[in-house]
Parts: sequence; structure tokens; C-alpha cells
Amino acid sequence: MSTLTEAPPPLAPAAPEKKPPRKRGRFTPYWLLLPGILWLVVFFALPMIYQASTSVQTGSLEEGYKVTWHFATYWDALSEYWPQFLRSVAYAASATVLCLLLGYPLAYLIAFRAGRWRNLIMILVIAPFFTSFLIRTLAWKTILADGGPVVGALNTLHVLDVTSWLGWTAGDRVLATPLAVVCGLTYNFLPFMILPLYTSLERIDGRLHEAAGDLYAKPVTTFRKVTFPLSMPGVVSGTLLTFIPATGDYVNASLLGSADTGMIGNVIQSQFLRVLDYPTAAALSFILMAAILAMVTVYIRKSGTEDLV
Repeated sequence: MSTLTEAPPPLAPAAPEKKPPRKRGRFTPYWLLLPGILWLVVFFALPMIYQASTSVQTGSLEEGYKVTWHFATYWDALSEYWPQFLRSVAYAASATVLCLLLGYPLAYLIAFRAGRWRNLIMILVIAPFFTSFLIRTLAWKTILADGGPVVGALNTLHVLDVTSWLGWTAGDRVLATPLAVVCGLTYNFLPFMILPLYTSLERIDGRLHEAAGDLYAKPVTTFRKVTFPLSMPGVVSGTLLTFIPATGDYVNASLLGSADTGMIGNVIQSQFLRVLDYPTAAALSFILMAAILAMVTVYIRKSGTEDLV
């Protein structure tokens, strides 16, 4: 007994494989990035390379400089000007802390309590940018002038007695003291602290505050557990934007300070423009950059957030 089986139907011819359409404009993002990359190369990378070569040169302006790989310039510069490095870090750190203490409440007010006055307050925050950095700093010479109302009020409150004991002022005088330099740095860089803080606080969902209230959290607890942790990206960004330029600043120390309050920026400027010792000036610049980079790296890792505003 045999079983009849039907032959399978013939297979249809396979359709020719279609090649995926070629994506047009896949290089467009790279072309858009090209102007920015060229800008960084011409105005950042090339000057850095030139300064790096200058820092290992020897010679004089009259005889000319030659690359002799004289790395001892770095050690000589650091061993001679380390007090200015420490002073710059101390002034910049003090100004950064003051900016944070002054800027955080104001940013909080703008983000949560300003209401219809928000735009006006924001304009007042950025209003200093409408004038020159030099003019803003010179204005503090009038504000802190001897015998002026500010110095008189500080004397009445006996604040200058405390600052003199700490070494930040000299008797009844505020100008040409570390306090004057820190005040100038704080004022000039305060907007760089407020703007990132405001941006970070504005992103916080208000329902989180309501949820904390529903859980019977007190306002202080809500701020400590909800608001401040969520605003850490703004805190980190603001402190970096304040500390980094303040460390290398030389205008405030030149106009509001004295020879005893000079910062490392004043030394670099003097070496470039007055002493004309280009290798030392270049070496100091790279030491400052390396020190700031190391401190910023440690700070970002210890802050527990890399989500910068």
C-alpha cells in the first residue's frame, strides 16, 4: 500500500534585495561644528602651544629666546611666587563663599517668590554687565573711601575691629586691604553665581515641595532634603564660574589692593608687560591652569553631581 504525496508548490522567486537609501546630509553636523572647532584651534589651542614652548625657552628680549627645554623655570617661578598663589586661592575662595551666601537667597526669591517682579529682578542682576568691568571696580574705590559712609558704618558697628584683628583691614582703612579686594571680587562675579542657581532652582517641580509639606516636613527640612540637593548642579556651576575667573583676576587687586595684596594674576601681568620675562610668565600661567584644573576635578567628584547647568 503506497501513500501519495503532493509535490510542494514551486517557490516564488526572491525579490531583489534593496539597498538602504543613502542618508543625505549625514556630514551636516560636522560641517556645522567646523567653525567652532576652527575657532578653538586658532584662538585657544595654538596660543596654548605657543605659551608652552615659551615656558621652556631661555634668553632675553634683546638676544632673542630659544627653546632649550629649560623646565627649571617652573620650579623657580613656583618657589618665588607661591605666596601669591596661596593668596589668590584664598581671595577667590572667600569671594566664592560670599557669592554663594548672597546669591542663593536671591536666586531662591526669584525662582519661587518673585512673581510678577521676576523679570525686573533679573534685569537688576545682570545690570552690572551693561557697564565696563573696569568702571565697576573703580566705583568701589568711592564706596570704600576713607571717611565714607560705608567705612563710618563699619566703624560704628565695630566690624573693622574684628577684620583688623583677622588681618583683613588696617585700622580704620578698608582700601588697599584684602577686604577691599574680596569685596570687589564678590561684586563683580556675583551675577555668575546667581544665574546658574536661578536656572537650577527654576527646574525644581513645585509639587515636590507640596509633597514634603503633606508629609509634615518643616520648611527647613524641605530645604535641606529637597531644595538644596536638587539645586546642587547650580551650586557647582555657580561656584566654578566664580572661583575660576576670580583666581586669575588682577584688576581688583590692582585697583582696590596694594603691593601686599597682589594676586598671581598681577605677577603674570607684570612679568609679561613690565619685566618682559616671557618664560616665567608663561610658566606661571601653566602652573595656575594646572592648579585650577586639579582643584576643579576634585571638587566636581566630591560634590556628587556632574549634571552641570
